[in-house]
Amino acid sequence: MDGRSMVTKTDYRFLHTLENMGPSPEPNLTVLYSSALPEQFKKYAAHISIETSSIQYENDDVMKPVWGDDYSICCCVSATQTGKEIQFFGARANLGKTLLYAFNGGFDEKHRIQCGPKLQKIDKEVLSGEEDYKMVRDAYEIWLDWLADIYVNVLNLIHYMHDKYYYEAAEMALIDTDVRRTFATGIAGFSHVIDSLSAIKYAKVKVIRDEEGVTKDFEVEGDFPKYGNDDDRADDIGIWVLKTFLEKIKRRHTYRDSEPTTSLLTITSNVVYGEATGAMPDGRAAFTPFSPGASPSYGAEQNGLVASLNSVAKIPYHWSLDGISNTQTINPDALGHSEEEQVNNLVQVMDGYFNQGAHHLNVNVFTKDKLLDAQAHPEKEEYANFTIRVSGYAVKFISLTKKQQDDVIARTCHARL
Repeated sequence: MDGRSMVTKTDYRFLHTLENMGPSPEPNLTVLYSSALPEQFKKYAAHISIETSSIQYENDDVMKPVWGDDYSICCCVSATQTGKEIQFFGARANLGKTLLYAFNGGFDEKHRIQCGPKLQKIDKEVLSGEEDYKMVRDAYEIWLDWLADIYVNVLNLIHYMHDKYYYEAAEMALIDTDVRRTFATGIAGFSHVIDSLSAIKYAKVKVIRDEEGVTKDFEVEGDFPKYGNDDDRADDIGIWVLKTFLEKIKRRHTYRDSEPTTSLLTITSNVVYGEATGAMPDGRAAFTPFSPGASPSYGAEQNGLVASLNSVAKIPYHWSLDGISNTQTINPDALGHSEEEQVNNLVQVMDGYFNQGAHHLNVNVFTKDKLLDAQAHPEKEEYANFTIRVSGYAVKFISLTKKQQDDVIARTCHARL
């Protein structure tokens, strides 16, 4: 660990297979980005990203102090010390729906049943300003505590029963005797919670309820800071949400005394979590997809790619050691009009992003028109291996369901840096 790069010709060969054989979602190729990387390797990786949208990048400079210099990427974006530890996988909890439970006193807005303890509802008709923000945040924190308790308990049961009936003896034989175990958890709906709380604090939110008194929509008057625009007023709320939830997770006993960790990563389940969640105060319509992972909400980013990246880069990696998945789509013209200009600009963007301590980046470079054409004409030869980065992994676009394709098409495609 003397600071020298470990890039060899073989690293170029791995990436070059995507030119020789065409883009492919598997294996899931990850470039460990570092300030020590040779400039030429950065440029070649950027070139492959522009041509294939098949690579994800993770920040070696923030992971190496935690995991050492011999780690592997498992479970999309999580690092693990090779041969020394395992991760008890924990999927993710729906923090967006939990906010609605705070509004409805634990009554589920979709299934129309009492799912949690029957606590006091947030019954104000109009929410605005610091006082209302604190009131909603305090109520939300009570529900986060309830959620953390159920979440950890269920995961403990799952991991116990899995070990009891399907212990992975062959895999464990390859791990050191003194096993380090991490207890993975995750968060869904991250950006929508941030923007919802921001709307209450900085704008005026009118709560619309049905005849049973259950929230069915919200009307927002005025503008408010949105996550994804390099605005500390919104971004700091995100840090509070992440830190608060992980602290509550850490207060619970975990199976085999494993170390609690969390992630901002949803893969394509952002669609499913959104389908289970009603309208939110940020303006998101009922039962529509969440934005994936740590990515800002669709349409919230108004100041270009760099501002969006700056917001995500503020999330401390030590609060989300399982990963902070950030998926971005860039119009090729936004990077430049020549290949050299595009490569140089993408390298500069990634340098600036990762030098701030950001953890992860999925790079997609294509137009929204290409997605629409691929959806309408999947039989075209050019789309047979059309690969995109989703949220921690890559997939052939035409292999996605119609709902998942619509979700990808709805995402922000940055037209400017």
